[in-house]
Amino acid sequence: MTGEGIADPGELPPARFVVDRVHVTEEKSRTRRALSFMRSNPLFSIGLGLLIAFVGMAIIGPFLVGDPLRTNPAGMFSPPSADHWFGTDEYGRDVFARSVNAARLDLSIGLAIALVAMTIGSTIGVVSGYFGGRTDEIIMRLTDILLAFPGFVLALIIVAALAESLLNVVMAVAAAYVPYFIRLTRAQALVEREKEYVDAARLAGNRPLRVAFRHVMPNSLGPALVSATLVTGWAVLTVAGLAFLSVGIQPPTAEWGVMVGEGAGDIITGEWWTSLFPGGMIVLAVMAFHFIGDDLTESRT
Repeated sequence: MTGEGIADPGELPPARFVVDRVHVTEEKSRTRRALSFMRSNPLFSIGLGLLIAFVGMAIIGPFLVGDPLRTNPAGMFSPPSADHWFGTDEYGRDVFARSVNAARLDLSIGLAIALVAMTIGSTIGVVSGYFGGRTDEIIMRLTDILLAFPGFVLALIIVAALAESLLNVVMAVAAAYVPYFIRLTRAQALVEREKEYVDAARLAGNRPLRVAFRHVMPNSLGPALVSATLVTGWAVLTVAGLAFLSVGIQPPTAEWGVMVGEGAGDIITGEWWTSLFPGGMIVLAVMAFHFIGDDLTESRT
């Protein structure tokens, strides 16, 4: 210290050290907030744990289990055992191997559907909410028409009208959820367009489309991103339901809905495992996304 009580520059900690300590403190603070949120929201923690398990299953599982299409007529309808954890089906295929491989397909389809629906719906919703007037009226009347149909029924109609392919299934189910994102994003865009930063962007000479997509849209996506977790769960359930009805994904593809559909008749004859375990996978996957989505939605309100 100098005589005036001012610290000697040589005694001061290096600036880099101070910055590193600030970063460490911020990281610890974020970690504490995350842990506090998880402790106060046990369903979120359960959903996150299930989701991590399913993602790990989808990424690593297919490399650890056998071929889901390999048949063994001599081992058909074997009950759950140490050799076949979920038993075998009418063709001797291992139900556990098929369930694990199906996780990759079902989760990928669910995420793709949510992404497509959110992208298209949010874009249309921002246009409707920002421009208003006749544009808003036309878009919302068309949205109301689509919302008059239950999502599953609308997806069923579209898939039945198109050629059966994985891409058509994704597009059909996504189309059923686009109106949901249109209304959600439009409501937020109506709020954002009245804020001062939007007026400033207009006064700066930006064109309406640039203001809508460069300024309004990024600030209107929060509710849509949170709701995308719920839509992913709905999409997994919808795709499985379509496959159960033999619409969309077809046997012998390893998909949870296909497996439930193939094993539904076996319950009567006592082979309950062929449909119970794939059905349980659907339930747990949908629960994971809904637990996460519900708690995130409540945390925003």
